[in-house]
Amino acid sequence: MNAEPAFRGGGLTGFDGARGGLHAPSHMSDFEAARLTVRLGAVASNYRAFQRMAGSAVVAGVVKADAYGMGMIPVAKHLAGIGCDTFFVARLQEGVALRPALPRARIFVLDGAPRDAVPTLVAHRLTPVLNSLTDIENWSAAANGTALDAAIHFDTGINRLGLPREELDVLVSEQMKRLKGINIVLVMSHLACADDPTAPMNRMQLDRFRAGLATLPSAPASLSSSAGVMLGKDYAFDMVRPGVGLYGGNPQPSGPNALSTVAVLMGRILQLRHIAKGESAGYGATFVAQRPTTLATAGLGYTDGLMRALSNRGAGAIGGVRAPVAGRVSMDLVTLDVTDVPASALKIGADIEFIGDTITLEDIAAASNTASYEILTSLARRVPRRYEAIA
Repeated sequence: MNAEPAFRGGGLTGFDGARGGLHAPSHMSDFEAARLTVRLGAVASNYRAFQRMAGSAVVAGVVKADAYGMGMIPVAKHLAGIGCDTFFVARLQEGVALRPALPRARIFVLDGAPRDAVPTLVAHRLTPVLNSLTDIENWSAAANGTALDAAIHFDTGINRLGLPREELDVLVSEQMKRLKGINIVLVMSHLACADDPTAPMNRMQLDRFRAGLATLPSAPASLSSSAGVMLGKDYAFDMVRPGVGLYGGNPQPSGPNALSTVAVLMGRILQLRHIAKGESAGYGATFVAQRPTTLATAGLGYTDGLMRALSNRGAGAIGGVRAPVAGRVSMDLVTLDVTDVPASALKIGADIEFIGDTITLEDIAAASNTASYEILTSLARRVPRRYEAIA
């Protein structure tokens, strides 16, 4: 059952044989070479799982990068519908786009408060995460006798965004002056190695965070994203910020994934053919058949986010049976060796799963030699999205 109207990615997706050219499909039953189903019910299930793990801490929804490729607006609205009232985005433009959909939510913008962003932050009631003394100065100046909400982010070892130690020391010694007009609603930092629960850096950053909190005005605290929540209650503080875990990624890949599958990426068989032993398939002839082989060509390629690194490494699944990628992934197409798939399942238009319940997100990430984050955020808007309320 669809919870939201199905969304089509931008661009032209149909072929008009009579006119010999492309056309925009006129209705949802038009042929689609591929589709991405987003299980909003699974997002909700994963959110509740983080609530259980986080205890009394608030669970915010991280919806940056278009909700990790799943669609920021439908995902955020669904989370709001089950009680989530705090969201994180990375870019100012993301916050501006999200505000009309969630007029009463608190929306944090991780990129800070550059001077030219301040008017827009104020106009759209967005809460900046202040990452430097310059950010703090800009936001204090914008207050102009009033009080503006903000989060303070100080670095505890990742050496990315956040006030470095020397700037934190200045802020602590001059906080009456520096924080004038700023209402601190959150103090946060970010873990570097939480995906490895054995990493000593986790405890080191926890100790540094506690030490920094003791020097700043009292405010709710947040240290953990998805993997950090799994380190235990010591890391939860007052708020946690799950991201990839909401979307079914395994935050700690060394262990089993207890989270629900959100993204289901399907291609469809466009053509079937049989080749003899010794014949090749694809650009560069990198696949050579070692036996009489049946090949299925599907309408997905690296333009759609099916990474070229899957060439001769990845797999799809037809009716729950895995079929290896045969040859190179090309721009719009990928070919699979379906010789071992039951013939009854092989027909033009049949679905091939590339991410889902058989080929997991972690499977395709490992085959692509990358992280699940990159797989999700690389899925192109050309692939139509459909939204399901059930998990």
